[in-house]
Amino acid sequence: MKNLYELHHYESPTRMVHGINILPQLPAEVSRLGIKRPLLVTLPPMIACGLVAKVEAPLKAAGIDYVIFDGIHGEPTCEDIADGSKTYRENGCDGFIAVGGGAAIDSAKAIGVEIAEGGPVLDYECAEGKKPLSKRIPPLVAIPTTAGTGSEVTLWAVIKDTKREYKFNVGGVEMAAHVAFIDPTLQTSLPADFTAGTGMDALCHAIECYTCAYAQPITDCYALYAIELAGKYLRRAVACGSDLEARYGMALCAMFAGATYGTDSAGAVHALTQTLGGIFPIPHGKAVAATLVPVMEFNWMGEPGKYKRIAEALGEDTTGLTESEGAKLAVEAVHKLASDIGIKSIATFGVTEDDIPRLAQAAFDDPQTIGNPRDLTVDDYVRIYQRALTIQY
Repeated sequence: MKNLYELHHYESPTRMVHGINILPQLPAEVSRLGIKRPLLVTLPPMIACGLVAKVEAPLKAAGIDYVIFDGIHGEPTCEDIADGSKTYRENGCDGFIAVGGGAAIDSAKAIGVEIAEGGPVLDYECAEGKKPLSKRIPPLVAIPTTAGTGSEVTLWAVIKDTKREYKFNVGGVEMAAHVAFIDPTLQTSLPADFTAGTGMDALCHAIECYTCAYAQPITDCYALYAIELAGKYLRRAVACGSDLEARYGMALCAMFAGATYGTDSAGAVHALTQTLGGIFPIPHGKAVAATLVPVMEFNWMGEPGKYKRIAEALGEDTTGLTESEGAKLAVEAVHKLASDIGIKSIATFGVTEDDIPRLAQAAFDDPQTIGNPRDLTVDDYVRIYQRALTIQY
């Protein structure tokens, strides 16, 4: 067992508020934080589909003034964050409401870093030679419209540096949302393919953080419950978007899976997909969904006992099985889940064999490689990518 005798710590500065049809309670949460004029950070599709209007309604009814910033282009870039910071300052804002998936919530966090620290978010990349965060961001209410990244409760944001074609992490308790405001009624209109991809992202967070080198008892509890929720509800949420029980289950899955990140990191899937998403325009959830099984096929030998427990959390009967047999059953169960909900291989996003050497090296260099439960080389990443190209769902 890795890190058995090392110091562990877990911090969660985020108040978690959740329930069905709780949007009327939003003004009370905003006022409790002392926010008078929030910057509402979102993406154009969130406005076009009417979700932002649903959030605006209780704010207007309560007389809360706000400014909308929707200048996020899919995966947030350094330029997007700089534009958001400019909008915040020019309009005298004093806090944030983020409406959307991980892109919107990560953007609000990153804008908050620039406002609090006074410099560009790139200066605070989690990398050697960069600055640590030192100031709490302005108050942030995060309202997820997907059940995936769990950004509403994580201490991280992922931003794309377009010059390097690279996604980097910024992290610390200083940038966590002050309130995670989770209402699954905002997720019922999410298309089935995005429900599938984001749901697999949540499942991946739980599996990676449960088995990674930084795992600890607190996050293990969150992870196992998140895995159970994904096994029970993800198929239903994909099959029938209006199934509120399934949507609520997946919203909680994403929240608990996001909380498994704690103050640490994940493993090879996120090393693969953050670098992949920096080079190809692949939505993060779909990239994770396409690579989770190939990584699990490689990783199960690193934590066979925990992999067997994953199989059990997914509802598989491991009675009479050895650790290795149970671990392989976990891989089979996730493969079956991915197949049932229509996951596609990375080949469908334009990735080819010729791209693999660059992608493998970039994944190996990603800091999340360090936490993986099985040691990795560049050649291992090459083989995982080759499997991800050819796997059938």
